[in-house]
Amino acid sequence: MGIVEDSQTGRLIFNIMSSFAEFERDMIVERTQEGKAIARQNPDFREGRPNVYSKKQIKHALELKETMSYKQVEEMTGISKSTLIRAKKKLEAAAV
Repeated sequence: MGIVEDSQTGRLIFNIMSSFAEFERDMIVERTQEGKAIARQNPDFREGRPNVYSKKQIKHALELKETMSYKQVEEMTGISKSTLIRAKKKLEAAAV
């Protein structure tokens, strides 16, 4: 299309293209919401990313953390330090 001129015709074309883009965005959002509503009817539906590590693996790593450093636990289990810190905070929050 090239550079949009600062004229009536250029602004008209820009407004038309912007309207089509907004319409398409609204259609995408509507279809996404419909798909989520259908998926929520499934009793096994869980929204968001799936967990990489099971609760058992996290629990084991936190037990190891009591006697070892984060780096040692990370090397043994493959679970990153940030994941262990997040799990530890979540466990402490649940205990309170």
